[in-house]
Amino acid sequence: MGNGSTEILKMVDEAFLAVHKKVVGVDPTYESVYRYATNSKADAIKVPLLKDYRMDIPGVVSATKANYRDVGFVYICNPNNPIGNIIPKQEIKMLLESLPGDVPVLIDEAYHHFVDTSDYATSVPYVSEGRPVIVARTFSKIAALAGMRLGYAIAPKDLIDRIRPYALTYVNALVKHGAVAALKDKENEARVKRLNTQIRNKTTSELKAFGYESIPSQSNFFMVNTGRDVTPVIEEFRKKNILVGRKFPPMNNWLRVSVGTEQEMTKFMTAFKEILPAGGPKPAAAAPGAE
Repeated sequence: MGNGSTEILKMVDEAFLAVHKKVVGVDPTYESVYRYATNSKADAIKVPLLKDYRMDIPGVVSATKANYRDVGFVYICNPNNPIGNIIPKQEIKMLLESLPGDVPVLIDEAYHHFVDTSDYATSVPYVSEGRPVIVARTFSKIAALAGMRLGYAIAPKDLIDRIRPYALTYVNALVKHGAVAALKDKENEARVKRLNTQIRNKTTSELKAFGYESIPSQSNFFMVNTGRDVTPVIEEFRKKNILVGRKFPPMNNWLRVSVGTEQEMTKFMTAFKEILPAGGPKPAAAAPGAE
């Protein structure tokens, strides 16, 4: 266990990344692992997303094999933050079967509980098979216990033994009681998942009707293409007392939106229609003299 799953990620970095070692993952993704690597004087090999914003798993395998001697571990966020999409279970299987058998794979399942498609499966069973897989989970998302800070790792004993020395000394006892209560409350978990899916799909459908593309998401957030640099767009939302996600280069035109209550998303849509024009992003004007 750790003080949030971010501590788990940091523990893995510290355990497997010596100076000049490398972590391999996609870009963009959850950045903390890359930041921890930089702080440890290690490096990150970032494989760009595919044109449809899926994670390039063959690219991750190739990058790992090409840098095998220097790779400390592979990092996969599934569902991917900030995109919200998943790696299908068959691609996860291909990843694990294609990588060198001694390369640890850290799979961040922070948003696992929101997924509602049969194409996805948790990677926890691979731990039981003895594969070098570390699955990180958190109580900050569907359980809404972010302020209490509790995460955990599921991994083979030899990998747990590698990362345990890098943990902070204690996890708050009261927090652990809250986590046990959350684990038992399956009814609330199902309710939150159902509402999240309904409200997310309703909002993205309204955006599509207004002319704006969003990337299909399996999480409690989504990305919508504004067709322009999002920095001033974010500021316009802030002026209306609505906080949306920051810019995620190289997706500079895409706005990351967390799914709130139905009332909050109605307010978001009202503001969106005031800030951005109907009909969606306009194509760039042709240069003078262009055919």
